[in-house]
Amino acid sequence: MENLKDLVAEKSVLAGVIQHGEEVYYDIKHVVKVSSFTEEDNIVLWTTLERLFDSSESVDYPTLCTNAPSLEMFSKYIPKEKYNKLRNTEISLKNTKLAAARVFKFEAAREAYAATVEMQRKLKSIEGKESVSEIVGLVEREAFSISDKLDDKLDSKPELIGDDVMEHIQHLRDNPSEMIGISSGFTRFDDAIGGGFRSGNVDLIAARTKVGKSMFADAVALHVAGVLKIPVLYLDTEMQKKDHQRRMLASLSNIKTKDIETSKFNESQGMNERIDKAGLKIKDMPYHFKNIAGKKFEETESLIRRWIIKDVGFNEQGETNPCLVIYDYFKLTTSSDMDNLKEFQALGYQMQDMVNLTIEYNFPCLSFVQTNRDGETKETLETISQSDRLSWFASSITIFKKKSSDEMAEDAGASGNRKLIPVASRYGGGLEDFDYINVNLFGDYSRVEEGLTKNELVLASKKQKEGFENTVGDEQQEFKPEKEIEDEGKPF
Repeated sequence: MENLKDLVAEKSVLAGVIQHGEEVYYDIKHVVKVSSFTEEDNIVLWTTLERLFDSSESVDYPTLCTNAPSLEMFSKYIPKEKYNKLRNTEISLKNTKLAAARVFKFEAAREAYAATVEMQRKLKSIEGKESVSEIVGLVEREAFSISDKLDDKLDSKPELIGDDVMEHIQHLRDNPSEMIGISSGFTRFDDAIGGGFRSGNVDLIAARTKVGKSMFADAVALHVAGVLKIPVLYLDTEMQKKDHQRRMLASLSNIKTKDIETSKFNESQGMNERIDKAGLKIKDMPYHFKNIAGKKFEETESLIRRWIIKDVGFNEQGETNPCLVIYDYFKLTTSSDMDNLKEFQALGYQMQDMVNLTIEYNFPCLSFVQTNRDGETKETLETISQSDRLSWFASSITIFKKKSSDEMAEDAGASGNRKLIPVASRYGGGLEDFDYINVNLFGDYSRVEEGLTKNELVLASKKQKEGFENTVGDEQQEFKPEKEIEDEGKPF
C-alpha cells in the first residue's frame, strides 16, 4: 500500500494548478479529488484550491490563505516557502494533465488494494463448515465490489435502457415542448435537422469561402442569445470581436456595415438613435466571443469547459443549463495540431473530440467547415473539405451556398440569393430530393433571412395559376434596407 502513490506526480499537479490556474484546474477536477492525495500537506493545499476556484480565478498566496478551511492549519502545512517552491517549479499544461492521470490511477489502485485486504480478512475467518460455493461466492462478491467501485469512478457501467423509462415518459408529459433542441431562428432549417440544435450533438454546416458562413452564424447567435436569452459561445478561428460587433450592429439597426465602420452613421440623428438601441440590445445578450486563431484544439476544449462551468452552470440535477457553442470553423489552427497525422486525420479527430465533449457536458454545438471546389457544382457529402470523418460524427450536415444563375433567374432573385441544403440528419427528415431552403443574405447589412423551400414556392406558384389563394408558408415581414426607413423609425 505504501508504494501505491506518486508524491512527485501529486506535487506536479499542485504546481501546475498554481501556475496555470483555471486553465488546467477545470480540465482535471473531474478525475482529481481530495482523496487522490496521500500526504497531509497535499490534501490541505488541494482542499484550499477547490475552495478558491469557487470564488476566484487567480492563485496567489494571500488568496489561498483567505480560502483555507483553517488558516492555522494552512500556515502549518503550506508555509510561503513551500508555496514559492511549487510556484517556481516549471511544468507545462500537458504534463500537469499527465500527472493528474497518474495520480488518479494510483487512487484507483489503492481502492482496489483495500478491497483485496477486506477479501483476505473474510477468507481468514472461514471455519471449514462453509461450502466451496460459499467460499467462491465470497471471493466473487468482493471482486465485483472492486469492479463496481472502479466503474463508479469511471462512470462506465452499462445501464438497463428501461430502468427509468417511465420517469422519462412522465417528464415528457410534464414538460411539453414544440422545439426539441435550441431553435436556430430558421424554422425550416430547424425542422430539417430534427428540431433545432440538440444537446450532445454537433450540427455541421459546409460552405465555400466568402459565401456568408459567419453572417449565418451571427444570425443564429443573435436569435439564441438575443431572443431566447440562452448563453452562446462563439469561437472564431479568423475574425476578431470588433468585426462581429459591427455586423451585429448593422443587422439590428438596418445601417450598412460600411457606414458603421466609417462612422457615417454619426451624420444622422436617426441612425445614431438606431445604432445606440442596437448596441444596448447587444450589451444585454449572454453572447460570449473568443478568437482562437493559433490555439491548439485541446486549448479550445479547455476554454469550452471553463465557460460551461463558470458562465453557464448546472441545474439541480447536475445537468448543463441550456447553451450553444458555435465553432467557426474546423481547420488546423497550428502546426502542432498535426501531431504526425495527415490533415484529414487530424480534422477527423478534432470532430470526434468535439462530439465527445458535447456528450460529456451535454450541450449542442453548431460548427462550420469549408467545402472543396466540387462544392461549387455538387451538393453531396463528398464536397466537405479534407475529411469525411467530419460527416461521420456530425448529427446533421447542411450545405450553405450561393444559388446558381439559373436558380436566380427563375424569380429574378426574389426568393433569395443563397440556399440551405440539408443532406444528412440523424434526427430530422431533411428535405425531398432536389429541394432546398431559400435564404436571402443582405451582405451590406450583415443580415440573413430564411425564405420558403423550393417545393413550397413551386406549389404556391401552381395554386396561384390555378386560381387558389396562396397559403403556403408563414407570413414573412419583408426586410427593408436602411434607405427605406425613416430616420425616426423604430427598427426594433
